[in-house]
Amino acid sequence: MPLPATGTWNAPGKDGAQADTVLTARQDGVPLLFFEVDNCHETPEELADKLERYARFLRRKMKDTDGKERPMWRTRWRAPESRHGDAPHPPVLLVFNHLGKRDPNRKVPRLQELTRHLWQGQRVGGGHHLYDGKIPVVAVGLRNLREHGPAGAVFFRFGREHPQPLLEAIGNPRREAADAREQDRARAQQAAHKAQVQRAAQEQGAKKAAEREARRPVCAGCGAKFTDERWAAAQSTDWDTPKDTHPNLCDACKQKVGTVVSPAADTRERQEPVRGEVGQHDFKRNARRPVCPECGAAFTDERWKATERVGWGVTPEPNPSLCGDCDRRYVTDVREVWADERPQQEQGQALPIQKATRWFSRRT
Repeated sequence: MPLPATGTWNAPGKDGAQADTVLTARQDGVPLLFFEVDNCHETPEELADKLERYARFLRRKMKDTDGKERPMWRTRWRAPESRHGDAPHPPVLLVFNHLGKRDPNRKVPRLQELTRHLWQGQRVGGGHHLYDGKIPVVAVGLRNLREHGPAGAVFFRFGREHPQPLLEAIGNPRREAADAREQDRARAQQAAHKAQVQRAAQEQGAKKAAEREARRPVCAGCGAKFTDERWAAAQSTDWDTPKDTHPNLCDACKQKVGTVVSPAADTRERQEPVRGEVGQHDFKRNARRPVCPECGAAFTDERWKATERVGWGVTPEPNPSLCGDCDRRYVTDVREVWADERPQQEQGQALPIQKATRWFSRRT
């Protein structure tokens, strides 16, 4: 498979590489892998030159069919997008078939030193490396590959101390472990923050509830706290809602005082006016029904309206503080007192008749 550093896919130029095999097996976790087979006839310097050509090809960019510039190898093969700050090139697998006179165990250490700038990553604080712009170079013996297969720990990646299975050798398991730890830490912090917000909301809600409960009215009659419905009704200020007659009493106590018996008249007085009984000259009634200071009886509806009725054509009541019975008795007593001082003509005594004087009479 030609890997042109210059020219095109069909007409590659000079200084390009040529892979012995290109493998794509995404279903097995291998998106793209270049194979370079060495029969142990080449020197480490010759292999290093091949890897340099791989690097030139992998760095080459060109415009894709959508007009965007991409690495040339991505215009032919698909591979997952790299993470930010860590965009390694596809790995190169060196398969050593020990047929020639050169020992792979001696060639690999020398090849590592010659190509360190191509594969060495940058160590970061999480204990792993980033391989941005680097080529993962992996070496394996053909005999071990046949015996253990790709799942065996026979793949030696340049820069690591121990052989690994293929997927771990071409990947970055320490980076994945660090990412998993970071995600767990972020989830734990998010959960802790969420729990803290919930606790704060609960504490704020409990505080507001306690403050509202401290403001809850208490019945002036029995001392019981108002229910939410009674509290709302006592404080209602809607235009279409009549003003509560006993805002300081609970529902039970309000029902008990809903009817008041007048001791002066053996009739039951309504505590609230009936709709439609208010005249055009009536004021809005007070919240509390007046009580007669003489007999202690509550005003009837008629007496209550009469004492509060005002207007240009209405004569005010002479005794608005008295109930109807006391007002009538007061008028009767006054008439009896003034009966003794009536004019003499009403008592049977004749008054002398005065002769009218004509100031301007005509003299005859």
